[in-house]
Amino acid sequence: MYPPRTTGFFAHPRVREALLSIGRLAGKGGERRIPGLTIALIAAQAILYAVVASGGSPGVDALIRWGAKSGPLVTDVGQGWRLLSANLLHRDALHLGLNLLVFAGVGTAVERSCRWWEYVALLAVSGLATMTGSLWWSPAVSVGASGWVFGCVGALLVLGRRARSGPGARFRWFSGENALPTVLVFLWLGWTSVGVDNAGHLGGLLSGVLVGVLLRSRAWGAGLPRAVALVGFAGLGAAVVVAERSAWRVERDDGFGVAVSLPEGWRREEDGQGRRAFSNGLTGLGRATLTAEAIEAGEPGDGSAQARHFLDESLVPGRAGPEGRTVSVGAVEPASLGGRPAQRIRAELEGAGRRTHLVAWFVPRGEWVYRLVFTWPQAYPAYARVVERMTADVRFDEPASLRVARARALLVPGVAGPLRELGHSLRRWGLPADAVEPLASAVRLAPTQVDTRVELARAYFESGQVEEGCHAAAEARVYGPSDTGALEAGVRCALARGDTAGALLRLEEARRVDPRDARLRAAEGALKAALEPHGP
Repeated sequence: MYPPRTTGFFAHPRVREALLSIGRLAGKGGERRIPGLTIALIAAQAILYAVVASGGSPGVDALIRWGAKSGPLVTDVGQGWRLLSANLLHRDALHLGLNLLVFAGVGTAVERSCRWWEYVALLAVSGLATMTGSLWWSPAVSVGASGWVFGCVGALLVLGRRARSGPGARFRWFSGENALPTVLVFLWLGWTSVGVDNAGHLGGLLSGVLVGVLLRSRAWGAGLPRAVALVGFAGLGAAVVVAERSAWRVERDDGFGVAVSLPEGWRREEDGQGRRAFSNGLTGLGRATLTAEAIEAGEPGDGSAQARHFLDESLVPGRAGPEGRTVSVGAVEPASLGGRPAQRIRAELEGAGRRTHLVAWFVPRGEWVYRLVFTWPQAYPAYARVVERMTADVRFDEPASLRVARARALLVPGVAGPLRELGHSLRRWGLPADAVEPLASAVRLAPTQVDTRVELARAYFESGQVEEGCHAAAEARVYGPSDTGALEAGVRCALARGDTAGALLRLEEARRVDPRDARLRAAEGALKAALEPHGP
């Protein structure tokens, strides 16, 4: 996460000169009554900064906790109030001091020249426009009161240019040769500096100009309904931008045939292990993530083996992981995801002063198991609804490899190779019953192909047709008496019939044919362990 962007100014010599220029000019305009609202806002910002920075210069997490503009928290969980509260916060003492210095000048000028409700409307509109413009441009964390500053400057510029004579003539000082270049200097320095929220500055300035067109001086008078309408239109505009930025998109992995809906603002990340990883862009408080991968299990199952492995490797109580230390973890429980049976684990993590919820899903599909892990901050429980929508929208489509196999079988009918490839893909992706027909056709076209017969036997076994599978395994053994695949098919037949001892004998025979096959060695060890007598 980059440092929070600021809607404020830096200690550049030209900036200091411009600030002093505006301060001197502000003192020339309007009446001499006490600017109570401006003073109250300055005091509120100073007090709030003292509270937030009581332990030192506030970091990103502290600013987010106190109401900074954070795109994900506005768009994902509906905390639109941050578009106003962010105007009261500041990144450091310099940021605060510079903003308050210039706001004291221009805010005083506007407050002395307009009615209090018009001044409040200007601040509300410019504050909303500043943070809304910032949200439209970037979801990054942003704070600062210079949206109010630019709003006041824009309003004064318009009033000064319009007031050629009459009661508003005193505004002309602010549109002269000193003030307008000062505004341009601010904008230019913002666009050429790093860490400045230029979209926010521009939004504040343009909204101030627009409000200035509708404002009148105290001498001219104006009605409260106009001020209320301005704030209402600003709120409507902010709602439109938030709604546009709250859209969702669909992320697809065509290779594994899975699709997940994500908030539009979430972005792809690299987790260093080749998995697909996404997050809402925050690195501390408020961070929410999704990681997804397809695990090759080798054999059809219900995903419980992968779930237990995840428990043992990643969710050991007290052990720290990428998202924090595991505080509590539940048992593996059966569930459903995307219309498919699944296994689910819930856990609570803790790290860097924050708690995180975790839900891991394990969805079997043929020889693969999809693992999807969601995390979201406990501090923002509304994120649970975001995760619920993401899980509800998970879809499992046909993988690209299976579509290609179907196309080849259609384009080259009556050829054993494409039919075998189609049957193999159907079986691997959890459709063994559908795989039987193309594999049986491939066997008829090329009866000496032992691999095809082995595939047919596996399709029968995995679709629950035990006797047909045993017959196909026996036929494979006839055509390939020393083929380890055919011998393994015989092992599956014995296991399907409940003959574990016979399965072990067949497996030992296969091991003698190929003693270096690690998969056969592991299967032999598992069968021997199953046959050992258990103690009391």
